[in-house]
Parts: sequence; C-alpha cells; structure tokens
Amino acid sequence: MSTLTRSLLILLATCLALWLVLSFWQPRLDGRVVLVTLVLLMAGGALFFARRQTSGRRDIGLTVTDNTLPPEDFMGAVVLVCGDTAALFPAGEPYRQTSLGWYLPVGAPEQLLPLAGRIADTRPALAAQVALLLAVVPERHRERDALSHSLHAWHRAVVACRRVLPGPPPLLVSTWLTPPDGADSMRDVWLAATPAGRGVQIFQPGQGELSQKSWSLEALPAEREARFYLSLWLDSLLTWADEHVDNILGQRQGTLPALTPCARGWNFTPINALAGNLWQRHLCAVTRLAPPGGQSHEAPPLPDCLLATFPRRRGISIKMRAWRMAGLICGVFLLLALASSYHHNRRLLQNTGDRLALYRQLDGQPAGPKLRAQALLRRDADFFEAWQRGGEPARFGLGLYQGMRLIAPLRAAISDWAPPVINKIPPGPKTVRLDSLSLFDTGKWQLKPGSTRVLVNALVSIKAKPGWLTLVAGHTDNIGNSAANQQLSLKRAQAVRDWMRDTGDVPESCFAVQGYGESRPLKTNDTAEGRAANRRVEISLVPQADTCRIPDATIMSPQDGGDTDN
Repeated sequence: MSTLTRSLLILLATCLALWLVLSFWQPRLDGRVVLVTLVLLMAGGALFFARRQTSGRRDIGLTVTDNTLPPEDFMGAVVLVCGDTAALFPAGEPYRQTSLGWYLPVGAPEQLLPLAGRIADTRPALAAQVALLLAVVPERHRERDALSHSLHAWHRAVVACRRVLPGPPPLLVSTWLTPPDGADSMRDVWLAATPAGRGVQIFQPGQGELSQKSWSLEALPAEREARFYLSLWLDSLLTWADEHVDNILGQRQGTLPALTPCARGWNFTPINALAGNLWQRHLCAVTRLAPPGGQSHEAPPLPDCLLATFPRRRGISIKMRAWRMAGLICGVFLLLALASSYHHNRRLLQNTGDRLALYRQLDGQPAGPKLRAQALLRRDADFFEAWQRGGEPARFGLGLYQGMRLIAPLRAAISDWAPPVINKIPPGPKTVRLDSLSLFDTGKWQLKPGSTRVLVNALVSIKAKPGWLTLVAGHTDNIGNSAANQQLSLKRAQAVRDWMRDTGDVPESCFAVQGYGESRPLKTNDTAEGRAANRRVEISLVPQADTCRIPDATIMSPQDGGDTDN
C-alpha cells in the first residue's frame, strides 16, 4: 500500500475519531481535551511510522522497477527465479514472460526478501500467485563447497520471504543440462516429477503429458536411441541431484525447516559449460569418459509445465485493500457511534422518566418542590419540541432518538397541576407623621389656624376604608411632667381625629385615638433635633373587620384587597 493511501486512511480515521469524540461521546471539557489530544498524537505517530516504514525499506541491489513487475491484472504465476539465474537470463533481461508465468530473476539471496516485499506492497493482488523457482545448472559450478554454500543461502532466503507473503509460496526445483550427442531435438522436452508418486512425467509440446515408459516406446525408430541415452542421463542426473541438491534442501538448518519442493523439472538443452565443472567430473567418475561441452546463445526454455499443475489463486488489489480498510474504519466508527447514541438515548429516557415519576409523587404541599420539578419538565418538553422542529443532536441520532414520544406525557403532566392562588392582603398606606409644632402651639391642643393645609395632605394619604380602623396617636418629648405629657398627646390626637371626622364625613367608629406621651420616642431627647422629632402625631390604618361602616358603602374583607372611595 502506497504512502499516500496510508496517509489518506489515517486522515479518514482521525476525522471520524474526532467526530465521534466531539459529536457523539461529548465528555466533560477536560475529558474532551484529553481525548482530542490523544487522537491527534496517535494520528501523528501513525503518519510518522508509515512514512518511516516506506522510506526505511531496504531494496538491496534490486534492479526491479514497477515496469518490470507484472500488471496487477496478470492471471499467471509470478515466478521469482533463484540460484543460477545468469544461465536463464543470458542477455541481462529484467524478466521473461510466458503464457503461464512472469519470471523475475533474483541476483542474490539477500534480494529475495525485498523483492517479495515489493510485490506484496505494490502488487498485493499478485502476492498469492508468487512461486519460487530454484534454478540449478550443474555445468556452471566447479566447486562443490561453493554450490553447497549457495544452496544454504537460498534456503535461508526462501524461508525468510514467507513472512511477507500471504502464504508459503510453492517451491520448484529445475535443472538444465546439456543433452548427449544426438539429442538436440529434445530441447523443448521437459521431464518432471511431483510428490504425488507418479514417477517422472514427460511434457512435450503438442503431445501433452506422458509417462517415461510411454515416451520411450512411442518414439520413432530414429529417436529411440536418443531417448534411451536421455533416460540414462536422467538417471545419472537424479543421482547427482540427490547428492548435491536434495540432501542440502531436505535438511534442517538450525531453526530453519527443511524445504520440500512441490515439483522438480529437468530439461536437456545446450549450456555454456565451464571447464572441469561438477557434472563433467561426475560423468568421468561413472563412465570414465568426458562429456562434450555445450555452447548456446539462446535462453533455455522455462518450466511452464510445472506451473500448469498449480491451482490459480488471486489476491486482493491495492485499491480493493484500501476500500476494505476504509470500510473497516467506517464500520468501527458506525458501531461506536451507534453504541454511544444508544447509551445517550437510554440515559435520556431514564432521566426524563425519573423526573416525571418524582413530579407525580409530589402532592404540592408545599408547592415549592413541585414547582421546581414542573420547571424541569417544562424545560425538557421545550428541548424535545425544539429538536423535533430543527433536528435532534448527533449524539441522539442514527435512528435511535426517542424524545418525540415523551412530549405528550410531559405536557399532560405539566397541565395536570397548577400552584394554588394565594390572595395576599395588600399592604395598607404608610404611616403619616405630622410635626406637632406645625399643628399646635407649645403646650396647647387646639389646632392652629394655619394647620389646615398640613391636615388636608394627610387626609389625602390616609383614606378611610371599609373594614379598616384609622389610628391617631399623639407623642411628646420628655420635657415636663410625664402625666401631663400623656394627657397633652391624647388631647392633640383627639383634635386631629375630630378634624378628620368632621371634614371627611367619616363615622367616629372608624377612628381610634391613643396618647403615648413621651413613652415612644423616635430619637434621643438629649438634643433639640431629637426632641423635635419626638413631638409628633401619627396617623395609620389598621385592618379590623366590621369596625368601620361607612354609610351607603359595601363592606369588603381585607382579603379581597378592595378600595371603596367615599
């Protein structure tokens, strides 16, 4: 998967995670800050490691490019050719393509793992079609130890490359050898053996698959001798391969398991042989005759016959893998969002139901708790109605919102009860205080001629009302005899009462007169200002039912709070 695709997937996951935290989970502010910070840190770390993984991949000595690799819709096998690749790609060809396979040379064992990893990353659909071909050309080796060392290195590389492929790739072992004299016509003939136990099979173009016995008997008389010698060479080659190749691959190397090839193939074709090679020495030891050296300028045939026996497998393309990963990310987001919405809706129903049950349990005595519970229900109903008009919040959505079915029971409960109406007695007029010196001369209780204007103003503020008693109280300072002061305050109060009675045509039963003398001072009598404030006449209304009856007036109770003007 490319770096751009990984970055886009990380960006998608980050956006959905932030959406989930801010719109669906909605924790408290401090928790929201922590979660957002954690999401951003994880996204940054994922982007860093994705870029580092791409830039840190080591393609040691690889000459393979994207143009060299097969297209992602290639239906054949992708064969990584190991071992003696120089004999199969003599002109330095980057690949060879046949109807059944795409052959890529691997120059050294340490290049096998990076090449397999590049195919898995850039051509994931072809990763399941990868096969390994170990090419053995006996005539290209002079030293047995060097061949053994090379096979051990390829053994380790084959086991290692299995980590980056979706499954253990099939291993093929093919051998190319110069045929004996007179057998050049057998160049395109392949001899193959599989672990199925059917022996050696012959694959000849245009004739299909034959057993070794049938192939020898059905030959023309001119070809029987060549095929007979070819069979003898095959027997010698099997003996040599068992000693130099099979014993090495079939042994465990420490923790590395033994390798069992899925198929073996042999092809007799002219090879540019090295003098004194292992195959020549083997034949000299057996026959005492030196085999002729082959020369060829053409690439040897490839073992397509071995590929035809493998089942066709198809992997997942980069685009499909990206879509699957995006689908997985969206699926996880949707699952978490649904779980969050279910949780929030369940809490919404539970909390609203609890408030509704508490409201119904309260009897309204006193009315305060039920009024507060009713205010909460009214707030909930307003929220639900607003969400019904404009859409519910995201944390309650995704088809799980149940608030609309709570509106009717909430409104019904709110309208079922109203607080009792309390008729408060309206406060009476304020007490009017009149300065005694503005009404009377010193020591006197007869009203002065200029006091009428002051009394008229007081009469406007203090109106007799049905069911109210007008109280007139006189007060003096502490100068003089207290008994005389008490009598003086009483007479002054009576004088004010008489004037109000006669002027306002109010029955005397509507008045009460009281003289307090010096007993209720407002301020200290030690100063002239305090004594002046204490010399006063106070007029106020006191509620007292059925006390004052004004002629031709309807009497109203104090609880009614009504006024009747005379």
